[in-house]
Amino acid sequence: MVAQSIRWTAQDLSAMPDDGGWKRYETIDGDLIVTRAPHAWHQGCANRLSTQLEIWADASGLGRVFQAPGVIFSEYDAVIPDVIWISTERLANGLDESGHFIVAPELMVEVLSAGESNEQRDQKVKLKQYSLYGVQEYWIANWRLKQIEVYRRQDARLILAATLVMGDSLSSFLLPGFDCAIARIFR
Repeated sequence: MVAQSIRWTAQDLSAMPDDGGWKRYETIDGDLIVTRAPHAWHQGCANRLSTQLEIWADASGLGRVFQAPGVIFSEYDAVIPDVIWISTERLANGLDESGHFIVAPELMVEVLSAGESNEQRDQKVKLKQYSLYGVQEYWIANWRLKQIEVYRRQDARLILAATLVMGDSLSSFLLPGFDCAIARIFR
């Protein structure tokens, strides 16, 4: 007798218990991923990145920024990135009735949480997933090392374009005129 593995779906996530935000539930290729509420410095980094993007987005009018939104790529792939930016064009038809994104935002941002499994998930598994579903740019912020890895779409996949550290500035061809000193993110 062979046991069949369970493949979790985006729909299954809606049945998960509400614990006041202490746990985050995601599915990647049908695997259930449960993480705890992140470290306060993790949240501070995500907030500062979101704020800088929001200031730019308000001034440019080219799209919107969201923190910790639900992004449903497929029945078996549903994630909650720390920050996203989505263009006005994609946003127009990008939400389901529950307010979850059903299209790939152009920019996804993850702030690394401590632990090898968390780091592997963000640096390997989500990188592959975001490549597969057409994300144009992926930033991985590491508040412990005070650096941001920038991955950009090239030949149908996300490739490391830069590793930015204190003294560097973050910009993107997706975000014309956006320019943020790395030191502002890691104060």
